Amino acid sequence: MSKITFTAEQVVILKENQYVKAASEKSITYTDEYKRHFVSESLQGKHSKQIFQEAGFAVEILGEERIKAFAKKWRKRYREEGMLSLEDTRKHSSGRPRKTERTPQQEIEWLKERIVLLEQEKELLKKADWSERRRGSAEKSSDSFALLHKLKHNGSYNGTIQDGCDLLGISRSGYYSHLRKTPARQAREKEDQQWKAHIQKAYEYRGYKKGSRSIVMYFHNRKGITVNRKKVQRLMRKFGIVCPIRKANPYRRIAKATKEHSTAPNILQRQFDQGVAGKVLLTDITYLPGKEGFLGYLSTIKDGSTKEILAHYVSDNLKLDISLKTIEILMHNHRISLREDAFIHSDQGVHYTSPDFRKKLRGFHLGQSMSRRGNCWDNAPQESFFGHLKDEIPYQSCANLDDLRRIVDDYIQYYNEERGQWKLKKLPPAKYREQLLQLVA
Repeated sequence: MSKITFTAEQVVILKENQYVKAASEKSITYTDEYKRHFVSESLQGKHSKQIFQEAGFAVEILGEERIKAFAKKWRKRYREEGMLSLEDTRKHSSGRPRKTERTPQQEIEWLKERIVLLEQEKELLKKADWSERRRGSAEKSSDSFALLHKLKHNGSYNGTIQDGCDLLGISRSGYYSHLRKTPARQAREKEDQQWKAHIQKAYEYRGYKKGSRSIVMYFHNRKGITVNRKKVQRLMRKFGIVCPIRKANPYRRIAKATKEHSTAPNILQRQFDQGVAGKVLLTDITYLPGKEGFLGYLSTIKDGSTKEILAHYVSDNLKLDISLKTIEILMHNHRISLREDAFIHSDQGVHYTSPDFRKKLRGFHLGQSMSRRGNCWDNAPQESFFGHLKDEIPYQSCANLDDLRRIVDDYIQYYNEERGQWKLKKLPPAKYREQLLQLVA
């Protein structure tokens, strides 16, 4: 109880209140009627201070600490033993304290009240889906605040706000803060719904699913809008927009070259981006299984600096022609733009150690470099492109080679000209190449 004492004038004022049984300099005794009235009003959601003021008490005389103490004590008694526990039993006692037993009728009434409150608390816990593993979660607290507010105002829970918060393990101040911030929360939800439509449109653009980086670059390149990546990530998590993630395959190994074929030294040494276009040319082959056993193979050549796919060829077999044809397409389309010191970097696969392939490179005055045996990281950018392609195009639905070539052609055109890349200043490879060439010039 508060250590503040009442003055003689204040004692007189307090005794004039109909709800005061007795008052002195150090204490005040309330009537049983007022205690029941206080608990009843508290169950309706009123604040303790408001109930005292409506009953004719001056808050400046009682003090807020004394009001809080009485409110806490009465609510606790009611929750544990019902309305009968609020009755002042001192008038029935004298001398040494003794326990006063309830009459059978009082016991029945108390048990009825207790059963009703326990059933409400049980229902509150059931709806809150309370469990120790979710304790302290910000999302759980927000849900609990909303649930308590709903049940309190539709009459499903008649306990006090404080008891409900204690039951759910949430704070009373947090509950009222949650109510005050409802308008701001609704405004933010409305804004999130608007952004959801924009992000969904970006996610589905050209039919290729995208992650948060690609969506940010879509807004930057296609819409001229700068948006924070963390905001995009938050909204994707909120609305369940999920981009497929490539899983590392620890058993994947590059095919080993036959002994009779010659290998070339690794002159690249993982220096993929050398700041000039048309010098480092990465190549590799991947398989694309289709519908009903159909199988296609894709060979590509990628610029190590601009990340642009300079040449590609889709075949239904793995004959040596697939690598030779890709080189021919490269030279047909980009002979002028290649540097004099340009070289092809590949793994030690049979296609690239073949005498015919090496002869083809010498005929076009192209150098040759090879990864170390069984080391896919030495050609990582090319492997990364294959991974993105397989994640983003529906190649499994292709029924024949023409279908496969069509969707691969479409994707590579999109990849080169529209798909921004985070490490290329958020630009697509073709636009980045233009900027790079302007700087060199």
